[in-house]
Amino acid sequence: MLFRLLLLFTVVPLIELTLLIKIGQRIGAGTTIALVLLTGLAGAALARHEGWRTWTAIQRDLAAGRLPGDRIVDALLILVAGLLLIAPGVLTDLVGVVLLVAPTRRLMRQYLKRRFAARMVIMSPGPARPTDPNRPLNRDDDFIDVEARPPGHRSD
Repeated sequence: MLFRLLLLFTVVPLIELTLLIKIGQRIGAGTTIALVLLTGLAGAALARHEGWRTWTAIQRDLAAGRLPGDRIVDALLILVAGLLLIAPGVLTDLVGVVLLVAPTRRLMRQYLKRRFAARMVIMSPGPARPTDPNRPLNRDDDFIDVEARPPGHRSD
């Protein structure tokens, strides 16, 4: 994980800087800066629009009594896209805009769901098992006796 973060915070900015220099050499520094600003502003507007659309869909799902699982993942992806669009650069802007487009966001959501499902362990409660195999199963082993007291109450 540390290695991935190191790559993210060192390699990506170096690639961005290289791309900006190359683009600046081709079309000029002013045009390159304008391009970065324009893509950032357009992407931020699209992120805002998609964010509101997703927010209203979440509200509709909740009002109908449905869990908005996919919508929550969409909201997270839109947030990530917005953060990428804030970062100056061509590569991050491109990835941010791609995440804002609904069909590619759906593909990313499906990929993330498969990836997290593969790592998830689902456990269900089963019958209590005694620690000693020779000892019979005692249902009282499932309970812990707890006494609740108000805060500040001292027992003497």
